[in-house]
Amino acid sequence: MGQKVNPISFRLQVHKNWSSRWFAGKKDFAKWLAEDIRIRELIEKKFASRPTISRIEIERSANLITVTIHTAKAGVVIGRGGAGVTELKANIEKIASLPVRINIEEVKRPELDAKLVAENIARQLERRINFRRATKMTAQNTMAAGARGIRIQVAGRLNNAEMARREKVIEGSVPLHTLRADIDFHAARANAPGVGIIGVKVWIYKGERS
Repeated sequence: MGQKVNPISFRLQVHKNWSSRWFAGKKDFAKWLAEDIRIRELIEKKFASRPTISRIEIERSANLITVTIHTAKAGVVIGRGGAGVTELKANIEKIASLPVRINIEEVKRPELDAKLVAENIARQLERRINFRRATKMTAQNTMAAGARGIRIQVAGRLNNAEMARREKVIEGSVPLHTLRADIDFHAARANAPGVGIIGVKVWIYKGERS
């Protein structure tokens, strides 16, 4: 049996950090965890039509919840005259038990972000683009953007095949067992018409951390 570990959780406290940062006792833990999940689902659903959200970080203090949204297109999230953020803040405050502050941070190089890359491939597969072309072109773009290595794996009924199979593309090196290696990972789903769900996994190696 394969013993597979999420590359990000494997490197927690080495050079990665939790996406939710707070401490709670037994009384509040379940409630706050459910709040975090609902906040993330709300934000992801709002921008589901195009892959722009890279990461959502939630920090809680005694009287404030700070939600930091890392996005490839800050203008889409902020909206005209800040209307998008104001509406988002109002919707989150309906869920949250404390006042909310929203920070928007722009991702400078979306080609090096595993979530954006995986969701981009998934959207291409939903538009019936050939999986080999989609994965090969994406891998080349990521390497050209400065990555040290990328591994893309797609699984499902590829190209309308009767039987599901798994295919992968690897460019450069992806040292999954090296803790110092800065590896970003994400798994996405493509709801391809006529063939069901196709899974997309992306590992991007950005170099070693000291």
